Amino acid sequence: MRIRMRWGQGEVMGVFEDTPTARKVYEALPCSCQAHTWGQEVYFELPVQAELEDGAQQVVDPGTICFWVEGAALALPFGRTPISQDAECRLVTACNVLGKLEGDPAALGSVQDGDAIHVEQAA
Repeated sequence: MRIRMRWGQGEVMGVFEDTPTARKVYEALPCSCQAHTWGQEVYFELPVQAELEDGAQQVVDPGTICFWVEGAALALPFGRTPISQDAECRLVTACNVLGKLEGDPAALGSVQDGDAIHVEQAA
């Protein structure tokens, strides 16, 4: 399952693993959302409800596609957040891991808080 996320200054592609939450998110696409930033993380709400899955993580690699259950949001860390220790990507809570971005996750650095972001299924 591949996805494309576009905003005014760029786009990134991602690949989902086959998990219950990843399937729910994929089935909810396309979706247009308002992006929020938190340090070097972009997140945005989606019309998806999910439960925390086995394997949920709070510290992930840059470019990991995560679903923040409490906020019903896709979380895309690409560097340090306000609660990171050293150079890690630390999410606000444990999140379901959905997959990985393709290419350089630093491309998310051009997303500004409040930007419109469009998420869709990709071939």
